[in-house]
Amino acid sequence: MIIVMASRKLEDIQHVVDKVKELGYIPHVIEGVEKTVIACVGEERGKESLVALQALPHVEKVLPILKPFKLASREVKQEKTVVKVGSVAIGSDLFCVIAGPCAVESREQIMQTAEFVKGSGAHILRGGAYKPRTSPYSFQGLEIKGLELLKEAGEKYGIPVITEAVTVEQVPVVADYADIIQIGARNMQNFGLLRAVGKLNKPVLLKRGMMSTINEWLMSAEYIMSGGNQNVILCERGIRTFEPETRNTLDIQAVPIINKYSHLPVVVDPSHASGVWDLVIPMSRAVVASGADGIMVEVHPNPEEALSDGAQSLKFSKFELLMREIKPIVEVLGRRL
Repeated sequence: MIIVMASRKLEDIQHVVDKVKELGYIPHVIEGVEKTVIACVGEERGKESLVALQALPHVEKVLPILKPFKLASREVKQEKTVVKVGSVAIGSDLFCVIAGPCAVESREQIMQTAEFVKGSGAHILRGGAYKPRTSPYSFQGLEIKGLELLKEAGEKYGIPVITEAVTVEQVPVVADYADIIQIGARNMQNFGLLRAVGKLNKPVLLKRGMMSTINEWLMSAEYIMSGGNQNVILCERGIRTFEPETRNTLDIQAVPIINKYSHLPVVVDPSHASGVWDLVIPMSRAVVASGADGIMVEVHPNPEEALSDGAQSLKFSKFELLMREIKPIVEVLGRRL
């Protein structure tokens, strides 16, 4: 249920919050442009008692939320959520570009890449320190050393950084080094991990599972948000289909569907979606046109020597080309790079 406030006075909002808690619900206050609403999360059986709060003079109305995902729904918040990472505002008029190597491999590699992508217009640096791989024999990342190098690169070149936490135990460690914590596709329904990042006051990028529906994806976001962390960014990265020509199939229509049903910002990872470097630029053009809030692409100084996902990584010259090709589409849609 959501309670739409008739008043925006702090004492009136607190009064309703206290009443919601007395009824055994968890209140989440959401400040909109025109209205303040209180989303009430808890057992559906007692919702009649919440409806009775409509009698309070500073309550405008009490409404049910029809979607199974509550806090992530546009029924709760019509305005787009803007997740701020330093000076970068994801979900605003900025089309956010997240770029960097799949994995941090060395100081030289991450420093060289950070300097280049920042100079080419990227807003956030990506790089894996913990790498969940299909094969146990594949490179698994530099772990703590990788986190240290990623943070060092971000600080040196003045760019926020994002990296993945794979286990619950890694969450506080990754949170110390990264500006955004990534939850990878394989962990989209790792509910313990989702609850752990839900307790943080730090942005979380949630990738869609390769065999997950949009509804399941949004319900995973709900786990994070119900823990108190509203700074969630969704990331479409391709789903597994019968088509063998690409690593995955980019579900581009997921972007307008998310924008229809949820207020959360959504970005797209065309590198993992295709698995082929020469599809990344055309797919990026399509991502901009679809209404996404950004892209996440893999960039490596020497993709042929990459320890992870070299086949889908862009060389520096190709990343420059990508930025040139998406710019006019970004501008036509009234956004900026």
